[in-house]
Amino acid sequence: MADESDISDDASGWDAIDAALEPIYGDREPYHVGTVLPYALGGRDPIHGISAYKNAEPVPHWHFVTYGLSELWAKESTDPDVSGYGFELTFRPTCKAKDKKPPNWALNFLQNLGRYVFETGNIFGVGHTLPLNGPIEQGSSTLIQVVSFCHDPQLPPIATPNGSVEFLQIVGLTLDEMEAISSWDAEAFLELRSRDDAYLLTDLTRESWLADPQFAGKVNRRSKKDGSSCDWMSLVLECDTKSSPVRVRLQTIAAVGLRQRLLNRLPYGRTFTLNGKNATVVFKPGKQSRMKLVEDAITITLREDHLVSLAKSLQPHVGIYPIPGLKNVVLEVVRTEIKDKDGNVVEIVE
Repeated sequence: MADESDISDDASGWDAIDAALEPIYGDREPYHVGTVLPYALGGRDPIHGISAYKNAEPVPHWHFVTYGLSELWAKESTDPDVSGYGFELTFRPTCKAKDKKPPNWALNFLQNLGRYVFETGNIFGVGHTLPLNGPIEQGSSTLIQVVSFCHDPQLPPIATPNGSVEFLQIVGLTLDEMEAISSWDAEAFLELRSRDDAYLLTDLTRESWLADPQFAGKVNRRSKKDGSSCDWMSLVLECDTKSSPVRVRLQTIAAVGLRQRLLNRLPYGRTFTLNGKNATVVFKPGKQSRMKLVEDAITITLREDHLVSLAKSLQPHVGIYPIPGLKNVVLEVVRTEIKDKDGNVVEIVE
């Protein structure tokens, strides 16, 4: 990336983003970087530019804002009401007071997210949560390995000549915080946290927010009251539909998550789905427990007392776990093999 110095006078979408930032930063010049070769012409970076503002309050941090997920120049998309993908990304990692330049890892991370959007067409939204499969800063020891998205607390949605744009702020999370969100609701979780941290800063040195007993207690009480908004889990899943009883196989590392999600979905009248590469299992609440099989798709309806019994018995250990009330299907927990990037098994969870 290189410093970008000349912006076309007719960049109405770009100007609209600048106008949204003006009430916050006035005429302060940000640290700005832009692409050398546009993505449309074969460049690697899909985001045209990224501005970073250094802030001292509430603690030193950078405020990144992207330019390029919305339409910055002429209108090209077919939806007249939405500009481009309809959003730009913001990000607020903490820093040291003496830092003069934003970290390269954050700039690269934002471009990677932009690349994901451009290449897949999948867009982000408030409450979306994305595991990163490793530390947010590659090679670091940070516990931040997940991101979620909320509205930027200082940048409300704007209307531009090319359509509407909202500012989605990236918030770094730990793995146990992601698990808590899966058992409850990402938007509600971040709103609760924002009462103590209005800007939802991403601090790579922090421990889990759930290490605070008071905050963890609030999350636990709210999740029990509200139930989970997460209606599916993607995992390594196998269904042996030829056996008697039918066997639903999942790995040890997924057992606890399944137990929590069932307890936070079915008692609230909500379904929960396990998605595997070649199999799908849907759990439903009902007055009578039963199993329905259609090819490799299994629907398991559970009466509430049978659900509670299953949740108590299911453990993250290898074994066969009968499903109360059903004789024609069982859960089979199999060992997890954790592999390195070369495919070598480095850990076995049994």
